[in-house]
Amino acid sequence: MSPRPQPLPRSYARPEPRPAGRGVARSRPGPDDLRRTFEAVPPRTSDGDEPFADSWWGRAWVAALESLSMDEGRLSRGRTYADSGKVAAITVTPGRVVAYVHGSRPRPYRAELRLRSFTDADWDIFLDAVAARPGHLAALLAKEMPHALADTAAEAGIGLLPTAGDLDPGCSCPDHGWPCKHVAALCYQMARLLDADPFVLLLLRGRGERELLEELGRRNAAHSARERPAAPATPSVPAGEALADRYLPPLPAPLPVLPHPGQPPSYPSLPGARDPLALDHLATDAAARAHALLTTGLDPLAGLTAWQDAVRLAASRPTAGLTATTRALYRELAYATGRTPTDLARAVAAWRQGGAEGLAVLETPWDPPAGPFDRARPALAAADFPRFHPWRNHLTHPSGTLQLRFGHDGRWYGYESEPGEDDWWPRATPDSDPVGALLELGGG
Repeated sequence: MSPRPQPLPRSYARPEPRPAGRGVARSRPGPDDLRRTFEAVPPRTSDGDEPFADSWWGRAWVAALESLSMDEGRLSRGRTYADSGKVAAITVTPGRVVAYVHGSRPRPYRAELRLRSFTDADWDIFLDAVAARPGHLAALLAKEMPHALADTAAEAGIGLLPTAGDLDPGCSCPDHGWPCKHVAALCYQMARLLDADPFVLLLLRGRGERELLEELGRRNAAHSARERPAAPATPSVPAGEALADRYLPPLPAPLPVLPHPGQPPSYPSLPGARDPLALDHLATDAAARAHALLTTGLDPLAGLTAWQDAVRLAASRPTAGLTATTRALYRELAYATGRTPTDLARAVAAWRQGGAEGLAVLETPWDPPAGPFDRARPALAAADFPRFHPWRNHLTHPSGTLQLRFGHDGRWYGYESEPGEDDWWPRATPDSDPVGALLELGGG
């Protein structure tokens, strides 16, 4: 028997009782993958008839423990201790498992169990056997240990599961049983841990999960490479010949550009799908832009912002009233650009009035330099119009219903508003003469 370890110091605090239930302990892996600590398993609510393990390898662990002892009484008390949650957190390291077990005294006892670790030669045999069979590796990844894996290891002389002679118990209690009830309780709880994760057994045998999976991946790739048929050798070419000038035939002539953009397909009307007429409109616009790019090599719309392009798309719809399809398109374009449908409708009127410059006149006041803007008011006065109020690039009629805006292109843009409201909408065709723009607006 191993030397008895020292008991815990008197400052050890008994853990709070856990809620009833069979549950599986959660693991806290150590930084080096060779130490795992499992929280205490809560007490079981059954009458004790349930097995401590459902898997065959978990039951094999229990069988090894029970064959180690000749005292059924100590095993029975160990099962009771395990069932009632007296086993605290369990720490597993290569060749050793340790836990504190609460007995009849206030201080818990330190129980441990030792198991022989595999040698490097044993690991080579075992890992080669697993890597050679993809089914074994897939089973381990699924936290399963098939019988065939243990049989393969046994045929190679590697006893994966312990026998009675492999287990070496130890405890700080005064009981000299082999094993005592505290070690028996630890062993029964270990069966639960092995049941949930066979990598715990492999850690006891000397290697952590991360190291094993990396090594198995390498060996499995090596096995696959050996079994894969060799690829035919690639013929080599001398460097001088490879770099020599070669005659390359000219590229074929490009296909002729069609005189007009093609028509989009017919989009079906499906529940929950986009409006088919709106899709048709977008596809037609994309085809027209592509055709212009092919014929001229230029895309006049490439410099537009997302808002300008949305206004352009909406402005290209028919002008004879807002149909249901047009209203749906307005809603989607306004939502996509963070504006309201009213904002979009006003911007569409400005775009139809003067394109991108008309939209800029609507949205961006500016300070014109001395020149045409300063000559506009005398010209309007000479045409017997009342005195207009200037503000930046705007000239507003005293009635508050008509307005002229001067654009960067040197043209005057007419606007109208309802009396007493500051709600200006683009109207009429822009003109380089402020008097002509006002007459076009209906200011006579």
